[in-house]
Amino acid sequence: MTSSRARRWAAGAILVALALAGAAAAYAVSRSGDSAASAPPVHAGSRHMHRPRQATVSTTPPAGASATVATQPTTTAPLPPPPRLARPHIVRRPIPFSAGRLAQTAAYAKRHYGVATWHIHGPHVIVEHYTESTTMTSAWSAFAQDVPDSELHELPGTCAHFIVDRDGAIYQLVPLDVICRHTVGLNLVALGIEHVGTSDAGILDDPAQMRASLHLTAWLMQRYHIPLGDVIGHAESLTSPWHHERYPSWRCQTHADWEPADMDVYRARLRALLRRHHIAIGPPVARVSSGC
Repeated sequence: MTSSRARRWAAGAILVALALAGAAAAYAVSRSGDSAASAPPVHAGSRHMHRPRQATVSTTPPAGASATVATQPTTTAPLPPPPRLARPHIVRRPIPFSAGRLAQTAAYAKRHYGVATWHIHGPHVIVEHYTESTTMTSAWSAFAQDVPDSELHELPGTCAHFIVDRDGAIYQLVPLDVICRHTVGLNLVALGIEHVGTSDAGILDDPAQMRASLHLTAWLMQRYHIPLGDVIGHAESLTSPWHHERYPSWRCQTHADWEPADMDVYRARLRALLRRHHIAIGPPVARVSSGC
């Protein structure tokens, strides 16, 4: 084949290829036009308009997880502890309590309880008294004198840990870890609270004095975990399970202040105060027979 014939043949092949490509493109255009013509027209707001699909969030837990979700406990914050009863306002008015008086107290405890100590045990009991006088000063002066008492004629002199005055003022005379002579058979384990006055009824009817007395007694119960049944009047001392006296002639010795009927009124008021402040009332305390 000569070169001229080869060039003519190549040019013819190129023309054929171009013709075939043009025919294919025309066929494709005609097909796309047919498809567009057969489709319905699209207008704004038409129900045929294709909108993007929004993902839906299911509130139903997947299978296998529903039981776990259903059984999860509801968690709530724990309630705060109830507020403790605040210490009442107490005026310190200490009576003289020298080393000599402490030694007398330890000797007294040895004679009557079998232990040589001036330290109170517990305390486990609170004994309510009244002073048989009309002023705090006269009661304080009687307790400050370390002389043999007029009834039992022993040393140390008598005393109490607190005096509640008629205006509601509370005075502390002796530290709470020191034994005071206020109730035969119970001094080793009991705190003594004196009330200025001459009768149970007079004190029960005095709002200021009663309010202070109940506050002080409830606070001591809270501090030392003393049950309500171990808050007693002096007249109830012989039936306390804590009563212990080594002297046979002293085993039935007691006083008439705060009779059981009046102490029932006092304890009912005290119980109401304890409940308001969520203070434990404690287990029941069984009274014992004194044999007297």
